[in-house]
Amino acid sequence: MQKTLMNLGFTEKDSQVYLFLANEGPRKAKEIAEALNMCSAQLYSILKKLQNNGLVIASSSRSALFSAVIFEKALELLVEAKREQHEALLASKEELLSTWRSLTKRDDEKS
Repeated sequence: MQKTLMNLGFTEKDSQVYLFLANEGPRKAKEIAEALNMCSAQLYSILKKLQNNGLVIASSSRSALFSAVIFEKALELLVEAKREQHEALLASKEELLSTWRSLTKRDDEKS
């Protein structure tokens, strides 16, 4: 499952955190860091990234509990993000090719 998540854009650590929360249920950051042998700063960065992508949610209590969204929802979000990236690349394809051609043309003229 970790390799699948990494193929969808997760880093190794991102996937470890998501899978831990998906398997273990809601946990405090300290518990996650200890279980995954990860420093707090790195973990909070990963949690923030996963939250921004809608893959992890945090309770609003002072000592927040973090939990993973169900895998089906995570998969939908990841597929949608990849689809949007694909569409953006297609939309800018001609501009990118034009820029590339002008750059390589200048290089050819210098030779």
